[in-house]
Amino acid sequence: MSRLLPPPRRHTRGIAVALAIPFFGGLALLTLTPQRIEQVMPNLLDLVLSTSHRLGWESLDFTRLEIIANVLVFVPIGILAFILVPRRLWPLAIALGPALSLMIEVAQRLALPNRTATVSDVIANSSGAVIGVALAIIGTLLFAPRRSQHRPSTLEAS
Repeated sequence: MSRLLPPPRRHTRGIAVALAIPFFGGLALLTLTPQRIEQVMPNLLDLVLSTSHRLGWESLDFTRLEIIANVLVFVPIGILAFILVPRRLWPLAIALGPALSLMIEVAQRLALPNRTATVSDVIANSSGAVIGVALAIIGTLLFAPRRSQHRPSTLEAS
């Protein structure tokens, strides 16, 4: 499969690193601080829930919103992992999201008593990361430039 997946261009990796640094900083603030987001920004959650209810999604509650958010937050991790991992090791990109999620949940369990570490968070985060890797693979297969399989003909001088 790695033969089908051309490596990203050099500037693509540079952009991925430039995006990854603030993204992981934000992820650390979101997941490794003592307070949960519903304590820090309750108005934002109320706004999202009330808007979704007005749009007809009455079944959306805080629990479902949290699961959806956990999935969506980890989609970029899968995309970034796929871009940054060498192509010959691309399956490693699938494992990085679940490993990161597990590390976050263990840190919450051991060091943050106000936070709740759950298996469902690991599952949701891992799902998002795998979705991200899948999206990156699809994007690569659809949009990456292909190298020609045949050698260009050369004219011999007589």
